[in-house]
Amino acid sequence: MMKFKPNQTRTYDGEGFKRRAACLCFRNETEDEVLLVSSSRHPDQWIVPGGGMEPNEEPCGAAAREVYEEAGVKGKLGRLLGIFEHNQDRKHRTYVYTLIVTEMLEDWEDSVNIGRKRKWFKVDEAIRVLQNHKPVHAEYLRRLSDTCSPTNGNAPSSQVMGNNAPHYVVCSTKGSDLINR
Repeated sequence: MMKFKPNQTRTYDGEGFKRRAACLCFRNETEDEVLLVSSSRHPDQWIVPGGGMEPNEEPCGAAAREVYEEAGVKGKLGRLLGIFEHNQDRKHRTYVYTLIVTEMLEDWEDSVNIGRKRKWFKVDEAIRVLQNHKPVHAEYLRRLSDTCSPTNGNAPSSQVMGNNAPHYVVCSTKGSDLINR
């Protein structure tokens, strides 16, 4: 069953990229277990929860909303891991945040409406699971090792709310190139 949102408005940035947001949802601050959800298009495949930003929505707000809808979780929004560009079939620019899960709903929007499932994975296992179906999602997790962990005292500030200026590190999925914006 495919997910259908009748009032969904796709938003694009000035360069024609679809604006998206996602969260790597972790069980705790050690960031060694990540929550994945079943794909709406391919229910036997796992994905990182995320989706399109609504008009006038900040990336951090969109990320929190999407994980609530798709994974049925709430939590503490953490650092911006990166902005990932995906250019193969559709031009997407996805803001990916970390989130420490503090609450898991028993039933949530996508579990009721489309039968979406969720499951905890060790990070290395999640990378393997994502590699074939959604390699860009595997790249989000690989990027974890390139950023400061929140427990070492060097974590980037999570105060990214309201800052839409494209000056973050952009991760291109055409390779491992990091482009400063």
